Amino acid sequence: MTISTNTFETHLREIAVETERLLSSLLEGEALAGEIARPRHLLAAMRHAVLNGGKRLRPFLVTSSAALFGGDGEAALRVGAALECLHCYSLVHDDLPAMDNDDMRRGQPTVHIAYDEATAILAGDSLLTYAFDIIVAPETALPDHAKTELVLALARAAGLGGMAGGQALDLAAENHRPDEAGIVTLQAMKTGALLRFACEAGAILSGASDTDRRQIRRFGEVTGRAFQIADDLLDLTADAATMGKATGKDAARGKATLASLKGQAWAEAELERLVSEAEALLAPYGARAAMLIEAARFVANRKS
Repeated sequence: MTISTNTFETHLREIAVETERLLSSLLEGEALAGEIARPRHLLAAMRHAVLNGGKRLRPFLVTSSAALFGGDGEAALRVGAALECLHCYSLVHDDLPAMDNDDMRRGQPTVHIAYDEATAILAGDSLLTYAFDIIVAPETALPDHAKTELVLALARAAGLGGMAGGQALDLAAENHRPDEAGIVTLQAMKTGALLRFACEAGAILSGASDTDRRQIRRFGEVTGRAFQIADDLLDLTADAATMGKATGKDAARGKATLASLKGQAWAEAELERLVSEAEALLAPYGARAAMLIEAARFVANRKS
């Protein structure tokens, strides 16, 4: 993998292209060793869920944090693709009628609309499982102990005490509004946990020190918080055409967010504070951390 470092935008696009190419090859029709067959309809739904553009921010964070600590770029790209499979599974399931009931995702019909609900559930299940397959597969050139740490960290970030638990809290928030502390916990789990993992994964696969791992993990937590506040702000201020999905959903369902609770001015100031904290966390790494710092700024200032 050869990635230029001219600008953040160029780097982000190049990682997205590399990730898309890898995901496409991983989701081809030929069965792998140990598989029996790949049903065409299910595979098509999985490809619909995954190969639909997107910024590929999570793979970018994995590869950039790995580069910071001298990790293997090809292994990082595969871990990033695994994380993207898991992220896309969560979107497929979140869009279902029993969850957020969304018809559009990234400007196209959601999987249950393009196919059907049962296929969407199975596509999500398959993407979730495949994420761990990709990490532990022989093609991911990492020591076994690194693969074990990655699987454990991703499982903890994605499951009961992370993303899935956060979605449960989010659904409950439609009927029982959480207080500010509850909102922070919900968002740290539903959105922040996978962004935190994306940053920490680079340190894990690079064999970075415990100190470096804690530092980049905290950077991931801060970036995840900024991502969610920016998302809440966009839900209040952006239109559906710009976002490629429905907006104003939280307000319509009576859900409280930090942006709605404390106001647009507070949210904008908080984003500035979080970017400053992210910059301070990575300041000891100097110019090597430039791409990650730009990523934090991008997350806070994004318009879609």
